[in-house]
Formats: sequence, structure tokens, C-alpha cells
Amino acid sequence: MTVLQPNQPTSVFYQRGSIPTFASQVDPRLHYCMYVPQHLKDDEKAPLLVVQHGTARTAMTYRTHLKPFADEHGVVVLTPTFPAGLIDPTDLHNFKFIEYQGIRFDQMLLAIIDEVAERFPIEKEKFYLHGFSGGGQFTHRFLYLHPDRLAAVSIGAPGRITELDDTLPWWLGTKGFEEKFGQKIDEDALRQVPIQLVVGSEDVETWEINNPGESNWMDGAEKTGSTRIERLRTLERNYRAHGMNVTFDVVPGVAHRGSLILPAVEAYFGRLIDAAKP
Repeated sequence: MTVLQPNQPTSVFYQRGSIPTFASQVDPRLHYCMYVPQHLKDDEKAPLLVVQHGTARTAMTYRTHLKPFADEHGVVVLTPTFPAGLIDPTDLHNFKFIEYQGIRFDQMLLAIIDEVAERFPIEKEKFYLHGFSGGGQFTHRFLYLHPDRLAAVSIGAPGRITELDDTLPWWLGTKGFEEKFGQKIDEDALRQVPIQLVVGSEDVETWEINNPGESNWMDGAEKTGSTRIERLRTLERNYRAHGMNVTFDVVPGVAHRGSLILPAVEAYFGRLIDAAKP
């Protein structure tokens, strides 16, 4: 563990291990926690793994689960928290669709990474991104905006998907994407990003994802499938039709539990991270 030397500030102690939850400087309503392996040197930039929570905002739980993986592979883990109820106290879904009430959550994540890079030895230009459920929704939409920043992505069991299809309105598809976000989708760049699609074999409950009339519903979502497995398969077909680099993993015996699909995510990222080491 970190041991303070004479005349070192107390903050040095918290530069390794489980880092306290910090408020983002760009927007203090947003927070993040981290795990930084004890053996990392300040002059060696480590790979960065970002894990985006889902509706339940279990960022700290993901951080705890990933400690052994981080130690084994020399990876820094960053788990942001985008709280529910930022503007509307009943809202649960703000970050999932990237833009909410003027907040661009993709830009907020990149700003948090910039903040972290000022204090910790991370490789910030290209990072690994995983999200499960609502985090999987955020992750695949973030991919469309910033493929150049991603070493690889893992998209876990999103309940609502956005296909690369400019005949379907956002967020079912990408019609109007440039007008909404001020940029085009770079399909050549998308094809350079390794993509894992991952879901449990028993992820078949539909009560949360088939809810016409609620704020996170659009008519037409039902056409992508009734379960998260079916919807992820629809996304797989869409991605393969665009020549994207897709791996589809089904975790046996697992329902809608993000912590239980993490071993498959770790195996996928672990291979890529180790292969990228000099």
C-alpha cells in the first residue's frame, strides 16, 4: 500500500488503490470513483477502463468487482456516476440517450477523463469502455460519436438500441444525427473499433423495456425484438451489415445482472489489453 513520506500531503495516500468519490470540475453534480493499482508508476501511462453504470447507478459496485482485473492487467478503472433526477426529479434515463436538457453526457465523460489524466498516470487518448443495460445504451451511442477515442467497447444488454440506419429517427436510428450532434458518423472509424456485444442467456424479462408511453420509449422499439437478447442480436446484424468488428458473447445461466457478465467482459478486454502491450 501507499506509505506517506515526510512532508508529503495526505492527498498522496489517495493516489493509489480505491480512490474516493470526486465531483467533476466541469459539472459538480456528476461524480466518479476509481481504482488505481498500487504498483503503477507515475511515469508510465496505464490503459484506462471506463465502466458506465445503468439505471441503478452502481458505479462503486463495478469499481469493486474490477479491482483484481485492474491489478492483473495494470489498468486504471474509472466509474462515473451520472445521477438520476438532475433536472426532473423523476427522471432515471438522462445519460442513456447522450443529450438531456442541454447536457451532453458524452462530453461530460471526456471532460472527466481529462480531469483524471491531470492527476493519474492514464492513457487518455484511447480508452476501453463498457456499459451494461442503461450503460450499454450509453456505450453504443457514445461509439457513434467518438470512435477515434475508443480502443474497444463492450456493449452489455441494452434495453433500447440505436441502429445505424438513417431512415429511422433518432434514437431508433441515426436520421438527423448530424443536425442533433453537429457531426457525421464516421463509419470507417467505427470499423476500426473492436466491439463486444454481451448478454446473459436468461436475460428474458421484458417489463422494463416494453413500456409504451414512458419517457424512454419510441414506437418502433418493439420491432427490434421483445427481449434484450433479441435486441442485441438485431444490433449485431446491423453492425455486421456495416462491416464492423463484432464479437457476440452469451453468458450461460445469467439473467439481467451486470456483475455476472463482468467475467466475459474482463476476458474480452484482457486479451486486447495484453496484446497491445509492447
